[in-house]
Parts: sequence; structure tokens; C-alpha cells
Amino acid sequence: MAFEIDVLVTYAEKDNEVAKKSEQGWVTQFKKFLELMLFQVLGTKPNIVIKSEFDTATAPALDNAAILVTILTKEFAESGRCLDLVEAFYKAASKTKTNRVFKVLKSPLNLHEQPPRLRDSLGYEMYQLDDETGSMKEYSDFFSPEAEKQYWMKMVDLAYDIHEALVVLKDGDTKSEVKNIYKRKSIYLAETGHDLSVQRNIIKRELLRHGYVVLPNQTLPTNLNEVERSIKRDLEECSLSIHLIGSAYGEIPEGADRSIVDLQNKLAAECALAKKQSKKEFSRLIWIAQNLKNASDKQKAFIETLKRDTEAQEGAEIMQNPLEDFKNIVREELLDSQERIGLDESAGKSIYLVHDRVDSAEVKPFQEVIEKSGFKVLYPAFEGDLLDVRKRHIENLKNFDAAIIFKGKVNDQWVRMKVLDLLKAPGFGRKKPIQGKAIVGNGNLDGYKNQNLTLISADSARSIEILKNFLSEFGS
Repeated sequence: MAFEIDVLVTYAEKDNEVAKKSEQGWVTQFKKFLELMLFQVLGTKPNIVIKSEFDTATAPALDNAAILVTILTKEFAESGRCLDLVEAFYKAASKTKTNRVFKVLKSPLNLHEQPPRLRDSLGYEMYQLDDETGSMKEYSDFFSPEAEKQYWMKMVDLAYDIHEALVVLKDGDTKSEVKNIYKRKSIYLAETGHDLSVQRNIIKRELLRHGYVVLPNQTLPTNLNEVERSIKRDLEECSLSIHLIGSAYGEIPEGADRSIVDLQNKLAAECALAKKQSKKEFSRLIWIAQNLKNASDKQKAFIETLKRDTEAQEGAEIMQNPLEDFKNIVREELLDSQERIGLDESAGKSIYLVHDRVDSAEVKPFQEVIEKSGFKVLYPAFEGDLLDVRKRHIENLKNFDAAIIFKGKVNDQWVRMKVLDLLKAPGFGRKKPIQGKAIVGNGNLDGYKNQNLTLISADSARSIEILKNFLSEFGS
């Protein structure tokens, strides 16, 4: 299928308002960042159009747009024009089986406040939540450590999910169905309290990228009977469930006396017992946070019950270790040895030399210095399928000891995206700490001073000497 618009972003006018004319609205910023992310995944610049409730720029039938992204807020949910547009898009998209509607939550909105059409869609929460107080505020600094933990990780997820939908729309549903045959077993990744949502998201992304089906793959119902049916149905398809237990107790469904987190654990224990009796494969991994000083009395009681109750532990391995150690255990449990591509320790330490094809000649003197210093150099891929190029990039992000971004003819936006990739590297399944990060570049590098990077001016006569000093800090 061919579409004039790759992604249509629709929003309530109030959600893009600014205090000063010189500022950019939240939706305008979102569009810019989504374009950058999708460009990285697709390899070509996507055509993204933003449309407020009063904008008539796109065709009324909406059949010229491949994907609809709704910026969901209270204002959006109360806007008849916004809701009419969603209905019109669903009508235009009804002939395809692929999910073509995504909802981005700019601020918290519980399921009852959301339009019925959008309730079953997975949401991408792009607001800042204080772990201790649970209070919300919008991001003003999109490059802050807080934004990196939530906003950018959700942006990565959204970009990949949109990419998958665009591929299916281009190649047809048949190809998607064939592809699913070769998917690995299903994993049940239980919901968490708000304090662990980012960590759950990291584990989810890693499972998906290794080909596992992760359930639940839609928003859970709010009614007790319906949510129990949904959980049991998904657990039946799975061979493993993963539960992350933190300080927050979690949401309680209507008619229930226990949270979703508690309920999923109870039903997973029942599933483990039933599958054990029928000799089916099913195991459970439960991680409990080490720091529970902010936990409520109800959450503490749940955790104590979990530790001592043999029924709750049925088929489970319970750990209260550092979360990174738990993630490694998950990887060991799931990933085949051939998939865990690691560097041979005898090959020495490795430097990921991140550069663009346009700078291949200019980067060579620095490449030679790195190699002569005894390091293995990891390079980005420039040939082959776009997904293969991205796969190489992710493997390099998982395996490097130190990284050097080379800024030659590329622009600042390209460099910033690569810096963000380095920040996100732990989320791709790294098993060792990053020992060093640097930018070697032409021109003014002052804009990267607060990014915890060593800045090396390529214009300086001492650039090679400074590079050698950087490399000597962690040795080969």
C-alpha cells in the first residue's frame, strides 16, 4: 500500500500551546524527535504531519495516512473534533488487520477517562513521574537524565512499533503472518508499580528484539472478572512469567481487593501448578527490589507473604539482588548461547568508532591511532538491509568497552542522536560497564560539555596526543 503521509499526529490545540513565540510547542517537539528516531530506523526521512482539532490540512477520509498517533490528554478526550477524527481513521483503516493507531500519553489519564476506541491500545507514557510522590510534570528539558529514563525510551519503542506497522502495510499482512510462525516462545511480563515501569520497559524491549512474544500485548481491562480472564488466557500461552516487585503496590481493578501486580502473581502461581500437573513447561522469575523504604504497609505485607507463602512461590525463583544481576539471569534463562554474541576476551578491549559514511576518509588517522594502541575497533555498517545496519549498531552498543563519536561533515542533530544511543546502551543488554565516551570533532564542541564525554578537537594539533591520553585511561 502507498500512502502520502507516513504518520499523522493528531492533538488538541491546547496541548501545543507555548508561553513565548520563540518556544516550540510540546507536539512540535514530539514531531521533530519522532522524525529523528524514525529516520534512524527507516533510513529515509518519514513524512510526518501534525494536525490539531481545528486543522483541515488533510483529506477528510484520512485514507492518505498510514499511521495515526494520538496525543492523548484530558483535552483530547473531551474534544468532539478529536474523537471524530479517530473514528474516521478507524473507518478508513478497517480493511487492514495491522494496528495503525498509537496513543501517546502526554499526561496521566486513567482508562475510564480515555475514549473507548483507544482503551485497548498500548500507551506510550511520555510524562515525568516522581517515584516518591507519584506527582507528574511535563518535560521541559528533553535531554535531561530524567527524560532519558522515560521520554526517550518510550520514543524508541514507539519508533520501532511504527516501523513494524509500516513494514507490514508495505509488504502486506501475509508476510507478517508468515514471520510470526518463526517467533520464539511467549513470555509473560507482569505489570509493575509506577516505580519500576522504566525497568520493565527495558526488559520488554530486549525480549522483543530477541524474537520473543511478550504478553500482555494490550492494555488490561479494569474489571476484576475481565482482567482475570485476560491474564489466564495470556499465561496459558507462555512458558515463563517475569515479575518485578518494587515499592509501589500498583492499581487495584474494580471489584478486587488486591492489585494487578498481586493478582498476576497469584494467577501465575496457579498456572505453574496446573502446568506442572500436566507436565507442561512453565517457570517463574520474581525480582524484589532491595530498597523498599518507600513501600506502603500493604506492599510490605504482600512482599512478606510472597517470601513465605509456598503457594505464591509455586514454580518460582525469587531474588532480591541488584536489578542488573537479575537481568543477566533473565538473559541466561532465555537467550541461546549463539545469540549472546560477546567479544572474545583475548581480543583485548574494543572501541566503537561511531561515524557516518561521509566521514570515512577523515576518520582514518584516528582509526589508525586506536588500532596501534592495541584496541579492537568496532565499526558501523553502511552496506546491506537497513535492519541489518541497525542490528550491527545495536550489537556494537552491547559490546564496546569505550566509544568515540566522530563529528566531521555530519550535523549536530546526528551527533546528538548518537550520544543518546550511548546513553541507551545499557537498555540493549550490556553486561559490562562503559569505560569511556568521547567526541572527536571539528568546530565548537561546547554544546556537549554536560554529556559526560571527553571532548577532543580534531582541529587541534594535539588531537592525536589527546586521543592517546583518552585511550591510556583504560588500557588495551
